[in-house]
Amino acid sequence: MKTNDRQIYQQVILTHARKPQNKGKTDPVHRQHRGENPYCGDVVDLTLVLDEAESKIADIKFEGAGCALCLASADLMAIAIKGKTISQVLLMVEQFREMAAGNTQFDPPLEKLNIMQGVSRYPMRVKCATLAWHTLKAALSSVETSNEQV
Repeated sequence: MKTNDRQIYQQVILTHARKPQNKGKTDPVHRQHRGENPYCGDVVDLTLVLDEAESKIADIKFEGAGCALCLASADLMAIAIKGKTISQVLLMVEQFREMAAGNTQFDPPLEKLNIMQGVSRYPMRVKCATLAWHTLKAALSSVETSNEQV
């Protein structure tokens, strides 16, 4: 990674981790899920509001604790999925996993998510970047609240 790319990466990660745009809890809560990474202590609690047809994400918020990478990924994810259909979001989850492994990239207008591709060089950090995405998939796959560990 070039010095300028590294600086941009750090700036984006730190900005979204320190001042997330989607921190909190939705009201009402249509879906929720808690994800944990017991190896490093990251925890993400997601709450979702669906549209009337329950086919699109109307709002998403998260609360959590952990490293800057985990929290930034949760915030970037929330920004990216608002207004998307559940089927689009589930495809994005898989694409994010592939991107974090270094195998693909997001096209515009979602190219900001590509900032996380750098974690592919650090396998232990991939779990930090993907925790929120795994938690989202679990929240959408189940109406019941449960805990997910990655």
